[in-house]
Amino acid sequence: MPILHLHREIIHLNKLILQLGGHVEENLRLGVQAIQQRDGSHSSHIMNEDVVVDSLEVRVEEECLKILALHQPVASDLRYIVAILKINVDLERIGDLASSLVRNSSDLIKNTTLAIPTQIAEMADLSREMLHQSLDALVARDVISCQKILMQDKQVDRLYMEIKTWFKAEMSKSPTATGAYLDIYLTAKNLERIADHSCNIAEDVIYLVTGEIVRHHDVDKLD
Repeated sequence: MPILHLHREIIHLNKLILQLGGHVEENLRLGVQAIQQRDGSHSSHIMNEDVVVDSLEVRVEEECLKILALHQPVASDLRYIVAILKINVDLERIGDLASSLVRNSSDLIKNTTLAIPTQIAEMADLSREMLHQSLDALVARDVISCQKILMQDKQVDRLYMEIKTWFKAEMSKSPTATGAYLDIYLTAKNLERIADHSCNIAEDVIYLVTGEIVRHHDVDKLD
């Protein structure tokens, strides 16, 4: 009977973490949309979603600690709880960063004449895809998809470095548009960090499935 109760609570925990992931994905979608369309009208909705994300993050942590205290899981069940605790933190951070896309972009949203570098759209697409794939990998326990996510992060890093180079060049040419240029740079920085957190989730899924601790995108350890 205790084992049955444990599995029921793990199923409930799994639903909670995926619910959290769904809200974070929606916040990221709206944040990216606000930048790409120069539209700040969804800011209040994004902030409300962030409150939901924070509440769910607390619930997931509480559920994990309750399972650890009451059932003292071992082997794969223990790995699952440890992985979920870490994934929970990364999802909450992605939610915060998604909200920051709007909070830190007021000058860019107002400056409709300044063209947004194409790298921003590429980074946004990759970051959203990586988050979605990491959650799918958690459901499917798919290590192959996790390896793909870790490789995609290199593309995001390359695009981020291109934005940094662009930012320095534009600031030297047109210092009067400092606010909008800084918004673009901060957008790129937030997207790069979102991709990093998605990689962390992928690494934790790898740990959950294989027991191998993979850090700093060390995919060679899986060969």
